[in-house]
Amino acid sequence: MADRKTLLVLFGSPHQNGATARLLEEFLQAVDRETEIAVIDAYRENIRPCVACGFCKTREACSFSDMDSIDGLLRRADFLVVASPVYNLSFPAPLKAILDRTQRYFEARFSLRKKPPIEKPKRAVLLATAGSENADGAAIMEKQLRMIFSVMNTRLESVVALTGLDGTNGGEASLRAARQARKAALAMQDKI
Repeated sequence: MADRKTLLVLFGSPHQNGATARLLEEFLQAVDRETEIAVIDAYRENIRPCVACGFCKTREACSFSDMDSIDGLLRRADFLVVASPVYNLSFPAPLKAILDRTQRYFEARFSLRKKPPIEKPKRAVLLATAGSENADGAAIMEKQLRMIFSVMNTRLESVVALTGLDGTNGGEASLRAARQARKAALAMQDKI
């Protein structure tokens, strides 16, 4: 029997039942039932922002221990999903703090010469929601994740952007994005 796969979700919305949560739920419905799912709610974690103290340049750790459990989950996960609304063309501050704290992996790679800093390869998906019809925010978030993932042994395979939620086409766009999210989940698991 194959090892049980683990999926880690970095959830960046302050709304537990909002558009981002609904899009994530559509994605998760297509995930194999045997997959272990862990959800990190950025708004509940209260992770301190990176202060560029230099601690991680000399050892593979952070001077703040509040990210240690997330680090462990990142290292064990097979799949990674970042589900977030677009705030000012980027991630909301609590999720951005978590993403910025991945600086420890850049330092492990470039200062400590550890290749790769996270040994287990991962496949990732970005689920982004936005009130605006403009998808620029999701594109900027994608670019940020590709840079971060470049040192985390993680490949961003799909981006699902649900835009236009402030307009009258929200329902139609939501249905289209839900289909895309389910398809991304299946593709991530090599089921299509």
